Amino acid sequence: MTYNNKKNTSKIFVVACLLVSPSLIFGQEPNISDDDATVTYPASYFSQYQLQSVSDMLDRIPGINVARQGSGNRGGPGSSQGSSRRGLGLGGDQVLINGRRITGKENEGNSQLSRIPANQVQRIEIIRGTSGELDVRGATQLINIVLLETDTRSSFTYEVNADHLHDGEVKPGAKLSLSGQSGRFDYLISGETEPRWANRKGFESSFLANGTKNDTVSRRTITDQQPTTMSSNIGYQFSENDVAHLNFQYNQNDAPEELDRVITDYLTSPPTIKSQFEDISNESDFWELGGDYEHTFRGGNRWRGLFIINQKKDDRTRERFDLNDSNQKDIFLKTFNQYEEEIFRTSYSMDLSERQDLEFGIERAKTTLESTLRLGLASQGAPSSEFGNLVPSNTSNAVVEETRHEVFAIHNWRLSDRMSLESTIIYEESTIRQTGDISKERDFSFIRPKVDYRFDITPSLQLRATIEKDVAQLSFNDFTANIPPIGDDDQNTFAGNPDIRQEQSWRYDLNLEYRFNEDNGVINTNLYYQDLEDLIDRIDVSTPTAIQSANGNIGDGKRHGGSIDSSYRLSSFNLPQLLFTARVELVEGSATDPYLNIERPLQRQGKGNYRYGFRYDLSSQNISYGLNFSGTFDGNQLVYDIDKVEDYYMDDFIMAFLEIQGWGGLIYRFEATNPHEQYRCRIRTRYVGGTIATGRLNETEDSCSHTGEKYAIKIRGTF
Repeated sequence: MTYNNKKNTSKIFVVACLLVSPSLIFGQEPNISDDDATVTYPASYFSQYQLQSVSDMLDRIPGINVARQGSGNRGGPGSSQGSSRRGLGLGGDQVLINGRRITGKENEGNSQLSRIPANQVQRIEIIRGTSGELDVRGATQLINIVLLETDTRSSFTYEVNADHLHDGEVKPGAKLSLSGQSGRFDYLISGETEPRWANRKGFESSFLANGTKNDTVSRRTITDQQPTTMSSNIGYQFSENDVAHLNFQYNQNDAPEELDRVITDYLTSPPTIKSQFEDISNESDFWELGGDYEHTFRGGNRWRGLFIINQKKDDRTRERFDLNDSNQKDIFLKTFNQYEEEIFRTSYSMDLSERQDLEFGIERAKTTLESTLRLGLASQGAPSSEFGNLVPSNTSNAVVEETRHEVFAIHNWRLSDRMSLESTIIYEESTIRQTGDISKERDFSFIRPKVDYRFDITPSLQLRATIEKDVAQLSFNDFTANIPPIGDDDQNTFAGNPDIRQEQSWRYDLNLEYRFNEDNGVINTNLYYQDLEDLIDRIDVSTPTAIQSANGNIGDGKRHGGSIDSSYRLSSFNLPQLLFTARVELVEGSATDPYLNIERPLQRQGKGNYRYGFRYDLSSQNISYGLNFSGTFDGNQLVYDIDKVEDYYMDDFIMAFLEIQGWGGLIYRFEATNPHEQYRCRIRTRYVGGTIATGRLNETEDSCSHTGEKYAIKIRGTF
């Protein structure tokens, strides 16, 4: 597959859109701003559209992606991808409901956007300032969904859908939600089941160091999953000064996989063909319970207490069979992980003066991972039923527990009507205990300051500057032996590292946002620099009998970059119904490689990414359609490991849609995803006899795969 010259047109197009947008709409009069820091969209703003959910409403707001992106989540237990944030913290959730965030980590405000009916919304606020009245501090922007205040209201929304995959499979799904208010009691109850069928086809070619063709691998992986989610959010207003909320969510997912692999060995004469089959079971269960209670004192001071308890179980079994040898099993790999988290937090907010307020409080969090691993191989020795009737090769049992306490204080100072300064100081102490195969206990303490400055230069132009010390949450999987990313044909297990430490960083951000007049658009620029300490990467943990690596700390690093977000309506071309969005982000970063002792890019960092698209609303005909592209700039998608270097790249992601309001007020949505067959590719260079520094080049693999196109129909309604 030739890839070097692709995506040039996309890159030029994105940059051109970002540069030309101001000239299209500059100089028109504003009509939606009520103050310099908050932009308000009343329900009447959306009356020209046929909308059913809050998510539909947000899709019509220029520049909303800046608020929806948020500041990003930090890494967390059980997540090597950084999808979980450390404790509850001061931020993370960028969506508020009636000025309050939902007390949850999975069940939070952003997850409710498609569940809240549009007819229950009074207004939507884009909050660009800081305030002691907000539950989330230091966020770039916040979205506040203000619901109608009535004695009684109720609404039922539903969606039925079906996906048609490239292999002919048709998978159905559905979403249901009931929301409303009765006196002092409000509620939102929802359930959904969504198809996640995938039939990924791939091909790999391998060449030895001298250029001789080694082998080829043809593979197909079928994943059949239908995750189910149920959630409830209820609140009760005990009095004018007392309110409580209780939130619950349950997720269940069985995701069995079947993998067929055909290997052609060209080093034999004639070439020999070997066929393999893998049967993989993936079962996951997750539940979360969260709640909060808030009391407002007569003078306006507030006390709030909250809690979150959650648990996740992941059970995975992989069995590989040699079809050339009477379907003989040659690999058995079973892993079980159970994650538990408990968070308790209390805080008190008070006004120091007309322009200053203070919040202080404490938080306690306890996180636990129980992990087991069993690897059996078809080798010499005594087989065991616990290892799939194969010979035990690797076993691991571990319990990792972190108990963390923190005290915090947040001072908000409105320097003037147009300037604010928010200062945060957090002191934390934590203890990490590990038992099982290894017994170890370590204590840590950190001071995490943050300063956030905002200046509304004009009602349309805002400057934001932030300095922050951050401590990333460790992935508890790094402590124990675990399975590699799905799709690696050669690696059976990864080693654990009981000595790994938290990655720390100082981050400096400068942000400038301009909102064009007449609600025509937004352009947002961001520059940042990050000093990294105790950077986590792959390190050498080899034994006398095996070359092996694990995640560990390699020293310091740095990262810097910038982004431009542009969103605008083409009013100057008499096309106000056309909303165009574009984003480009460039990033650079480096660290010293522990094997090569050279300065090289951070793992999987890449050079940046981009996305662009449009949405066209023909309100008079109740029709909407649009197109979205996203991709990455080529280069530096590198992964360095002890005996291999990998280079990743992929095609653009494409999604097109058409929405029509038809019979019964129903909305019919048609989607086409990746009609061009998006390819994901990897070039892997292997070394043997040592590390990538001391070993000799053995082979180079060029591998690509794709899932094919997907077409979907969704029918939505509300009453």
